[in-house]
Amino acid sequence: MTSRWNGGIHDRRLKEQICEIGRRIYNRGFAAANDGNISIRVGPNEVLCTPTMICKGFMKPEDICAVDMEGNQIAGTRKRTSEILLHLEIMKHRPDVKAVVHCHPPHATAFAVAKEPVPQCVLPEVEVFMGEVPLAPYETPGTKKFAETVVPFLKGTNTIILSMHGTVSFAEDLEQAYWKTEILDAYCRILLLAKQLGRIHYFPEDKERELLDLKKRLGFDDPRFHVEDCDLCGNSAFREGYKERLPQTCAFPPPPNYPGYLQKRQDAAEGDRAAAAGTVSGPDVEELVQLITDQVMGAIGVDM
Repeated sequence: MTSRWNGGIHDRRLKEQICEIGRRIYNRGFAAANDGNISIRVGPNEVLCTPTMICKGFMKPEDICAVDMEGNQIAGTRKRTSEILLHLEIMKHRPDVKAVVHCHPPHATAFAVAKEPVPQCVLPEVEVFMGEVPLAPYETPGTKKFAETVVPFLKGTNTIILSMHGTVSFAEDLEQAYWKTEILDAYCRILLLAKQLGRIHYFPEDKERELLDLKKRLGFDDPRFHVEDCDLCGNSAFREGYKERLPQTCAFPPPPNYPGYLQKRQDAAEGDRAAAAGTVSGPDVEELVQLITDQVMGAIGVDM
């Protein structure tokens, strides 16, 4: 049976990387005491993960254990984390994901506890590098139901807030997964500080469109590029994933009601097609020509 295990479960370099990310999480205050868990997929059926009941700031490579894709422990002297099913559910639905970080960053977790949606159209870096952050419903941690709460949101994001719990972020490698957690918590902190000063302000429609155009040019995906009835910054692209109801903004002013990114493009395309067909509405062509002629002749002093 051991012959089909990937050699990655014994890779000390990867185990040291998990320990390093654990130290970052602990030092940033993202995981108190034994909070949080980290994983890396190292083969078709093998995943390295942190053990349960251990401080993420003081782990050693020999503490790291391994499980198969069903959560059965296949290596390690310590017992695997009780929340590994969450990590595995993400990896099963997102084959591109190789690393998952779950922790309790305080500012983002404040949004989780308040069930407050994270505003969009506020900070350029967040619009380009993160986008909408969905709020998964609450279930008891460690259970299969808990793991499944993130499934409806996985296609459109790499960062999810877990209601009444914390956050989970994921990517092709462990460092990128960790960075997403750090970006989210920094943004949530900025939002809370701005609220103390007065209120947040949203981008004008043209500036938000420029940011989304930039995001597309840089090769980053966003649900707003695909969901036709999703407006620029207030109408959740993940509405189908919310079985109860869309999270309602309470702590911040309602976002502006801008038309969707795709809707604008469709309107422009229809206008171009109408112009090509000679059906553009507006002033009569002859009247427009006469108006321009009168203005030009008047400018050169010719009496018409």
